Amino acid sequence: MIDYEKELNPEQYRVVMEEGGVLLVLAGAGSGKTRTLTYRVARLLESGIPPENILLATFTNKAARSMLNRVECLSNLYTGKIMGGTFHHIAHLILRNHAFRLGYRGNFSILDSEDSHQLINTCISESKIDSKISKFPKSNVLGEIISLTFNTQSSLEDVLQAKYPFFYHLNNEIEQIAFLYSQKKIELNVMDFDDLLSNCRRVLVGNPDILENLSRRYQHILVDEYQDVNVIQADIIDILACGHRNLMVVGDDSQSIYSFRGASFSNIINFPQRYPDCKIYKLETNYRSTPEILHLANLSINNNENQFPKELKAVRNKGMRPVMVYAQNVLKQADFVAQRISELIRSDMPHSEIAVLYRAHYHSMELQMELVRRDIPFDIRSGIRFFEQAHIKDVTSYMRVLTNSHDELAWRRLLTMYPKVGKVTFDKIWDYLAKKENSLEAFMENEFMRIVPAAAKTGIEQCRKTMQTILELQLPERMPEKIVDVLLNKCGYRSYLQENYSDAVSREEDLIQLGIFSVQFERMEDFLNELALLTNVAKEEGFEEEGKENKIILSTIHQAKGLEWSYVFVIWCADGMIPLQRALKEPSGEEEERRLFYVALTRAKDQLYLCCPALDYSRASGNIMLTPSRFINEIAPLSVGDENRPFEQWTLYAEY
Repeated sequence: MIDYEKELNPEQYRVVMEEGGVLLVLAGAGSGKTRTLTYRVARLLESGIPPENILLATFTNKAARSMLNRVECLSNLYTGKIMGGTFHHIAHLILRNHAFRLGYRGNFSILDSEDSHQLINTCISESKIDSKISKFPKSNVLGEIISLTFNTQSSLEDVLQAKYPFFYHLNNEIEQIAFLYSQKKIELNVMDFDDLLSNCRRVLVGNPDILENLSRRYQHILVDEYQDVNVIQADIIDILACGHRNLMVVGDDSQSIYSFRGASFSNIINFPQRYPDCKIYKLETNYRSTPEILHLANLSINNNENQFPKELKAVRNKGMRPVMVYAQNVLKQADFVAQRISELIRSDMPHSEIAVLYRAHYHSMELQMELVRRDIPFDIRSGIRFFEQAHIKDVTSYMRVLTNSHDELAWRRLLTMYPKVGKVTFDKIWDYLAKKENSLEAFMENEFMRIVPAAAKTGIEQCRKTMQTILELQLPERMPEKIVDVLLNKCGYRSYLQENYSDAVSREEDLIQLGIFSVQFERMEDFLNELALLTNVAKEEGFEEEGKENKIILSTIHQAKGLEWSYVFVIWCADGMIPLQRALKEPSGEEEERRLFYVALTRAKDQLYLCCPALDYSRASGNIMLTPSRFINEIAPLSVGDENRPFEQWTLYAEY
């Protein structure tokens, strides 16, 4: 048995030892949230709860795996039957068994963002809408609009008015496309990422027998990062927990910063109204930062009216006060940050323990240039994810056709790789194949070639030979790793890479790694479903680039949430930048921006620098004077003299 009282602090211990019921755990930054959840699961298992009766919802599958592995190490009990993973992962598994109640077949495919954009383009074309008219949104923008209506449960009109007012006059046209897009997904037996959640909720609400069965199975539900859930995710949890009411949600209202993605702050702040009998616990003991950093963070977040009051308390001993740095202009700001980083590196501080945070990506431009000049290696947290790259999608399109022969989007990508197969030719081919019971079998029949235009026959014959080579693989061998090998070495895809990409060698290496990655899956369908999910979740779910340990990190504050570094520089701490001016126009925008500032402050373990240029020389016509962020100014008057302020003040007009 685990000695919980010895392993946990008193705050964590009280949460872990609760018998059941509805629990709201407000876990401050660096307070051991993951540890508390992990021990709570272990406690449930040790108290006799069968693992199959536990559901653990997290925001990455990696987080769920890590927690459950830790539970096994702690308790020596098997966790394989615990339902653990992201909301989308959980919804996906439920829908695999029950989507037929909504008119889907069991082998439905999952669309990633590029697939969705292609299907939306098809809908635009079929709607006879002139997409060349002034300011008509592209498919990726339409996809964002449609997604936002799902995730916020708002009307299209409201979303357009609030977020895309310049498209408001196209409300009818966009609604027509959205309706057709919804219809086509059912016809093609596909779901996009938003459908996983909305369809899961539809299944639960519309089928009392399924709900009763699932609610009886998942007797204990635990939710991580509750402040980040959207309306649909919160509904799914409420519906599943309505029978037994053994629900524990863990989150921090002070770190709710993702409203632009559809996360609803009201879920956590109004939780006690939805569950009047809930017990509220606070984790306020911080293991990450020095008392001085926490003092500054507490003073800042206290200015928010809509919150659960908390005060982070440091376990660590006294450290250095944070530093407020006033630079003459943005170049001097970059010069100071780069110079201080150089000094830290020379004192043997690991690169990976240094981070520069900013509100918007363009805020890092000048610093990037300065770091390059000084030959300081850095990693920017951005870029195309591994599974969304073109060559990965090319190869997996063959696999998708093998598992779902009616997957139009996979066929489109596959066939248009071949010579003389453009949109018109593909549409003619698909019009023929879509009517067949098995599109792949129809594609391989001799009769099919009669409808192929003469110019495209050579390319299509190449494609058929490639598909035949794959089909000749015996079923045990017809797995992703072998298909990658066949495409590269027997079917000319290596030549295709060389003809189309300047980095053909690295793309080939990617495909080999993809094959290695696929070995862990027993079935190709499982591999493809995981890939589709991975393209839509946090970057940490993909392959990590080597060498990142030798680079400092440049990141937006949003991307830095959940991470920590010894030394943190927050740049552009000027009003209009932090908080960002356009964000202030949103309802409750200032409070969310203050929460974002709080997140930035609490990333630092040992030392925190807040940097503000006095002049913005390049982002407007001529030089303009900048004022420090209101979040800094509202703290400064709390103390009489500089020696009592929660930060030191450096003015670097002359020195840098």
